[in-house]
Amino acid sequence: MPRAKRFLGLLLPRDGSGTGNGDDGGWSMRPMDAEQLRECGHRMVDFIADYYKSIETFSVLSQVQPGYLNELLPDSAPNRPDTLDALFDVTHWQSPNYFAYYPSDSSTAGFLGEMLSAAFNIVGFSWITSPAATELEVIVLDWFAKMLKLPSQFLSSAVGGVIQGSASEAVLVVLLAARDRTLEMHGKKSLEKLVVYASDQTHSALQKACQIAGIFPENFRLVKADYSNSYAVAPEAVSEAISVDLSSGLIPFFICATVGTTSSSAVDPLHKLGKIAQAHDMWFHIDAAYAGSACVCAEYRHHLDGVEEADSFNMNAHKWFLTNFDCSLLWVKDKSYLIEALSTNPEYLKNKASQENSVVDFKDWQIPLGRRFRSLKLWMVLRLYGVENLQSYIRKHIQLAKQFEQLVLSDSRFEVVTQRNFSLVCFRLLPPTSEDDNGRNLNYSLMDTCNSSGKIFISHTVLSGKFVLRFAVGAPLTEEKHVDAAWKLLQDEASKILGSL
Repeated sequence: MPRAKRFLGLLLPRDGSGTGNGDDGGWSMRPMDAEQLRECGHRMVDFIADYYKSIETFSVLSQVQPGYLNELLPDSAPNRPDTLDALFDVTHWQSPNYFAYYPSDSSTAGFLGEMLSAAFNIVGFSWITSPAATELEVIVLDWFAKMLKLPSQFLSSAVGGVIQGSASEAVLVVLLAARDRTLEMHGKKSLEKLVVYASDQTHSALQKACQIAGIFPENFRLVKADYSNSYAVAPEAVSEAISVDLSSGLIPFFICATVGTTSSSAVDPLHKLGKIAQAHDMWFHIDAAYAGSACVCAEYRHHLDGVEEADSFNMNAHKWFLTNFDCSLLWVKDKSYLIEALSTNPEYLKNKASQENSVVDFKDWQIPLGRRFRSLKLWMVLRLYGVENLQSYIRKHIQLAKQFEQLVLSDSRFEVVTQRNFSLVCFRLLPPTSEDDNGRNLNYSLMDTCNSSGKIFISHTVLSGKFVLRFAVGAPLTEEKHVDAAWKLLQDEASKILGSL
């Protein structure tokens, strides 16, 4: 489908014709030309629709080499309106054959929400800059909290939530709030004594947050996960680490638990970790960036049992909930700590509504001042699909993952490395006994060969010293036929690799 490969060239007339006056190559010099927007907008929608219609024909993983675009584009911006006919090679995250990392789903509703957000182009840092953006965010976060059956303390009637750009931003802002709360109690010179605890399966975003927040690297505790419990962290190990640090005069102040770890989708024991945090007056944060979406389904809600103990809870609607990136939902029990850590109040931002404390100003709940109208796309997804359809969407992916897991188990050459949670299967090709690297090269070769074919894209991790392949079902267009085709490719390539040994 040739025109879907001409990314921006389709918008810029190549023959000098168009809606302009002819002196500018057809491109109007007026930044907001309604008729030009109508024409080009139609073309862009056609392009995107054609792209999704033919997305299966593209190599899932981009096959280009680093620096390829420098060879295709000029080294300076054009002085006059130009066209762009060069091919844009990307990794197709929305391909039905995309099984790497975790999904980042788009949808028609999410796309329409993005269009509206781009059209309004508000910068909603305070209520007065866009009352609709602020109030819609409050409403949709309440809707979502009720879908997840979060405790009433997380609803706007008590405190409420805020949409961040990513889970990395969410964990940073709550870490800053927890840090300042603790320093208020123990004195500002106690920073070097503050200690953070998490499983060694926790996302690296927490480590980066600690670096930004000034937590000493040696005070970042990664507690070894319990492989016998599907790589969930052991509460006893966390308690032991805290006891050791207390005896050394350090100040434990933050525990991060995960629902759906990056490597294996493990679920940490929330209730027990929450009780530990409560006993030591620590901030308890739950990162459910990936698996939080599944918990809108009744049969998976138990994975959030213990969330009532949390000071903050986060999940990404842009991962597995058909809401285009970026849209990360964060709820807190006490907004005052967040606001005290992040609020500024310069004269030029003062206004009557804010000064009377009658509104929410989300600039005080995040790192940047400016913020996009993110709630609009989430609102569109919830309104246009409805909860029942969204639940069915999640269940379908989990069922496909179960089917893939059974396919792996049916071939004695492979093994499922750890219990499947949600829609992620961790597996590997078993190495011959003569292998001295525990199958690392064998499985890397299998992954690399399959990815290089362009037919699928999978990623890897390491669990208990084993190089493990990850098969995450979750792309919006994935069907059973794509899972079956992926498995056949893996089997065929495994046969070739094993036959060459």
